[in-house]
Amino acid sequence: MSVAPLSADSSGFTLIHADRALLVVAKPHRVLSVPGRGEDKQDCLIRRVQAEFPDALIVHRLDYDTSGLLVLARGADMHRRLSILFQERLVDKRYIAVVSGRPAEDAGIVDLPLIVDWPNRPLHIVDPVNGKPSLTRYRLLAYDAETDSSRVELIPETGRTHQLRVHMQALGHAILGDPLYADAVGRAKADRLLLHAESLAFAHPRTNKPLVFHFPPAF
Repeated sequence: MSVAPLSADSSGFTLIHADRALLVVAKPHRVLSVPGRGEDKQDCLIRRVQAEFPDALIVHRLDYDTSGLLVLARGADMHRRLSILFQERLVDKRYIAVVSGRPAEDAGIVDLPLIVDWPNRPLHIVDPVNGKPSLTRYRLLAYDAETDSSRVELIPETGRTHQLRVHMQALGHAILGDPLYADAVGRAKADRLLLHAESLAFAHPRTNKPLVFHFPPAF
């Protein structure tokens, strides 16, 4: 099923679904998933949600610059169950991005191991020797010749930090507006990172009922 928002951005996020076990919300871009270091990094998605749902616990994260769907557990038991679903890759995730240029193939797989670039944190890099296995499937949805950019579907089979951003850069098609991985031309083509977590599908941790959530990007 596809679920419409229950409430829209009244508290800095959009509530998509709520029951006694879990919440699904849409995070705006340029919002942290969890608090960072320093007083200026305390405003974040989980604290915004906890203002309305005090038992909410973060299960997975999106980058600060990425918008889209997040699942939150309600209580420790549901947090454990949902975390297992993510760890065992039983959650289907679909992202939409706009990238520079046009991929040579209309669909393909990027299978490149990733590791944090310690001297240049928070950057991540491809490292065939020390990197962790990382796999992304991509599919071309549309190409705009005027802007020389492509709208693509991205499906991460693994969940490494910055995986989609580094993989698309490595393919030669960095995501537009990416402040970390796009070149000056790619950054100038968008006023934000054009990456959005559009859909999530998984079995409800209590009822085992299939759940599918969809929230389209604003770009």
